[in-house]
Amino acid sequence: MKKISIVVITVALVVGMIGCGSTPSGTEIRDWYDLDAVRDNLSGSYILMNDLDSTTAGYDELASEAADMGMGWNPIGTVNATFRGGFDGQGYEIKNLLINRPDEEEVGLFGHIGEGGTVRNVGLTTVNVTAFAVAGGVAGNNGGTVTDSYATGSVTALVVVGGLVGDNSGTVTVSYATGSVAGDSTVGGLVGINNRTVSNSYFAGSVSGRQEVGGLVGRNDGGTVSGCHATGNVASTGEVGAEMGGIVGSNRGTISNSYAECSVTGGEVFSHALGGLVGLNGGGVDNGHSAGNVAGGGEEGNFIGGLVGINEGTISNSYSTGSVTGSRDLGGLVGMNSYWYGNVSNSYYNCDDALINGQRVITLGALFDTDFEEWLANGKFLDVNERLTQENGYYLINDVDGFKQLLACGQDASLKFRLTNNLDLSSEPNFYVPYLAGEFDGDSHEISNLTFSFGFVSQVGLFGHLAPGGEVANLGVESINITGYEYVGGLVGLSKGAINHCHSIGNVTGNWGIGGLLGFSRDGTVSDSHSSGGVSCDLYHVGGLVGINAGNVSNSYSTANVTGELMVGGLVGDGWGGTTVSNSYATGSVTGEVMIGGLMGYTMGNVSNSYSTGDVIGDEYVGGLVGELDGWDDNSVDRCYSAGNVSGNEYVGGLVGRNYYSSITNSFWDIETSGQSASAGGTGKTTAQMKDITTFSGATWNIIAVANPGVRNLAYIWNIVDDVTYPFFGWEP
Repeated sequence: MKKISIVVITVALVVGMIGCGSTPSGTEIRDWYDLDAVRDNLSGSYILMNDLDSTTAGYDELASEAADMGMGWNPIGTVNATFRGGFDGQGYEIKNLLINRPDEEEVGLFGHIGEGGTVRNVGLTTVNVTAFAVAGGVAGNNGGTVTDSYATGSVTALVVVGGLVGDNSGTVTVSYATGSVAGDSTVGGLVGINNRTVSNSYFAGSVSGRQEVGGLVGRNDGGTVSGCHATGNVASTGEVGAEMGGIVGSNRGTISNSYAECSVTGGEVFSHALGGLVGLNGGGVDNGHSAGNVAGGGEEGNFIGGLVGINEGTISNSYSTGSVTGSRDLGGLVGMNSYWYGNVSNSYYNCDDALINGQRVITLGALFDTDFEEWLANGKFLDVNERLTQENGYYLINDVDGFKQLLACGQDASLKFRLTNNLDLSSEPNFYVPYLAGEFDGDSHEISNLTFSFGFVSQVGLFGHLAPGGEVANLGVESINITGYEYVGGLVGLSKGAINHCHSIGNVTGNWGIGGLLGFSRDGTVSDSHSSGGVSCDLYHVGGLVGINAGNVSNSYSTANVTGELMVGGLVGDGWGGTTVSNSYATGSVTGEVMIGGLMGYTMGNVSNSYSTGDVIGDEYVGGLVGELDGWDDNSVDRCYSAGNVSGNEYVGGLVGRNYYSSITNSFWDIETSGQSASAGGTGKTTAQMKDITTFSGATWNIIAVANPGVRNLAYIWNIVDDVTYPFFGWEP
């Protein structure tokens, strides 16, 4: 303890010596008249010699509520005549400054500090600032440096408002603000919008607004925030609250070594992207944490996270400890980890302590209490070698307890895991692994009785989010019963990686992006995999195997029965542009309203060597193979067929319901079993013709006749028992 005390005292003395090393020089300011005269030479150097308050000469005329026809203080510097000089407050305070300019921009003690301008060592207390836009206690717009300064009181404007600085394209450091800051959008306790640097600073008080509202910074637009914190509360001003965070509302820059102890409360009706630290993160967050509770108000409280509401960037070495409430897309750490760019590493929350809608729920970043405390106490590190045995480069999962270790180890992309036994999760309801960055090899084993039933959570499966470069292989999940909100699958909720030789059996339910095996494939691959059971979706994008395919599916199939409303398919619900489905099939029934297909509900991709045989029931854009085929990207259907019964009211086809300029070649449907004599592409054939090899060999299919279905010729893509069966794949089970 004595050594620590000596260090602290030494640092304090050094800081004191730096501050007192030289006497500042410049024009002396002793009253409000002197301060007002600064505008006469915006490049000069000035030093404050004493406090300025309501008793100091010139106050009534220049800074009171009666000054300038009720508008109070006239800010120093404008966009066309910025302050580029130096102002040293020498630790003195300017008190009771009033500005009431609701129709003006760039409002504060200084309206606009230009490049090279410096304001230091000054405190503004009990300020009262009202403006239209770009407002702060010390400066409306700072393109220079504000350091060792503070402001207390209230600042109000419509947009770009901060307790200290409204718009910062310079440097704010070793400074703080307290009190209340209010506006409509881009509202921060310290800075409204930051384009450059905010460091070693803080805010304490209340911040309110509707969009881009942060306890420290409203919008960090390519700038850096480091060594900062905020305490108090961040709240919506009314029915709507969007992109609200304890430290930053919307982040497109970097945030490091910063924390928030703020409650964050959204709108009374609608809340979007609320986080204990950051509302919307499109940049980087490193070594940050949040401790306040986050609540999305009303029935539309969406994308609510203990640390970050929506993550479209990176989060590393960070944690949250507050509870979360809302309607959907909720997470103890992150409400929604974007399928585009979201990446999370070594970041967690205590799921035993930080509740979601009042319950213990596992979401991305969850750790159980003991593990979380160990992680914090051990310098944010958990040693996988203390938890699992390694063999031939793989960490072995021998039992359910071993599988649960993936909560602590799954975020590490360098790790590979291998299952050594079948596992039964019946004793662990609502357990899954929210994030997997590395490789998991099932080694041909099964995990059974996976259950999850929280309709407000997105990205749910045995693995919720498979990161880029991640892989799941040789694994079956059976007797599953999963309910989530968005991007829900029996094996993986959202995948940016690879799924090979896997299967799922059971029921999967959700609202958007729901698949028997995989909810959403984002630039991922699915190969040699299958699903069975039931898949249902209240809204859109549901498939027997994959809900949304923005990647590639090959040599895979589904026998699941599928129901939904829009973009419903026996294999894939929605196929995005440039994606492919090949050598695959579906046999389950498909029921929905619009864009309903036996294989795919909708696609802008390419489909080849595939088929469907299940019944298809819909209203509009209904096809035996594809409900709607969109060809604006030169897409195609080639060497495919369908044979299920098809029924609907508008744009109904035996093979394709509606076709926007796509190429459909060498493809067929059964006019007898489908009950449809027409299609938006393809060629109708009788049942006998569909079982005649010449129908397909004449269309250049890679096909050969075999003696019976039990005899396969793997040298050909297609096999057929001539005059007996429809074509089938050599690899089919």
